[in-house]
Amino acid sequence: MTQTRTLGTASPLTVSALGLGCMGMSEFYGTPDEAAGLATIHRALELGITFLDTADMYGPFTNELLVGRAIAGRRDEVQLATKFGNVRGPNGERLGISGTPEYVREACDASLQRLGVDHIDLYYQHRVDPKVPIEDTVGAMAELVQAGKVRHLGLSEASAATIRRAHAVHPITALETEYSLFTRDLEDEILPTLRELGIGLVPYSPLGRGILTGRITAESLAKAGDSRSSRYFPRFQGEALDANLRLVEQVKEIAAAKGVTPGQIALAWVLAQGEDVVPIPGTKRVEYLEENAAALDVELSRDDLEALERAVPRDAVVGSRYGDMSSIDTSR
Repeated sequence: MTQTRTLGTASPLTVSALGLGCMGMSEFYGTPDEAAGLATIHRALELGITFLDTADMYGPFTNELLVGRAIAGRRDEVQLATKFGNVRGPNGERLGISGTPEYVREACDASLQRLGVDHIDLYYQHRVDPKVPIEDTVGAMAELVQAGKVRHLGLSEASAATIRRAHAVHPITALETEYSLFTRDLEDEILPTLRELGIGLVPYSPLGRGILTGRITAESLAKAGDSRSSRYFPRFQGEALDANLRLVEQVKEIAAAKGVTPGQIALAWVLAQGEDVVPIPGTKRVEYLEENAAALDVELSRDDLEALERAVPRDAVVGSRYGDMSSIDTSR
């Protein structure tokens, strides 16, 4: 039977306990492979992983088309999440962040068309637009709910203060943000705010952009088209990468003692952070999807959790998660 969890209390959405991030099927992590992406989504549905995450900017635009093709005729099986706000042109150029009400409406209609569906289950603002009051953006998103185009609203990379202001306009079902053994800063202020307000957490990069799988090396990153080798990701550069890989070695030891893979134990740690947490590890390969899915069956004791947190202390990870953090909302 499919394991499920419920995101949000004021506007609850029940999803599979593990989701699938679809971004890498179209861009960023090596060469896109549409056939492999379709096969991976179809296998996910077979395994009961029905919470699919995409965004209009991935590709750009091509990832929504891919997901739409993959779920054609199976819409009722899927909890579909997509995002707007990172504006890109047809040639991939980045045109900034927009949260204007006009753009919200335009972006939603375009996403519906590309996905080939009549509604989106969870619609996120991908990045907060500092030029537009969050009340205006969420007000426009709420109108999409009233129109039946969207069922539930989400935010991504929003600060605790922004989350409060948004939730006062319309119930927010989930916050999507980076969270893993390698990225835990949200535990200070954001996670307590989510729990106070009854908002679910959807961690992206729950495997630390793949480093916690134990498969990343300096050599593997040198492959053409892998954005992790760029200065945009400081944790994967030079001495920082060396230091971070030493942390991964300790995770490998703990995983081996339990008879699981490093990625599985890292995902199990995220899953153990609460029933309101639904990680969305991304992959474009069936074999890695199956490995991730098996993390749902990994039970961690209190001793296991403490051992993992000793292996990767919060302040031990070297490098910022992004080289440019200017698009991350830090408003107070």
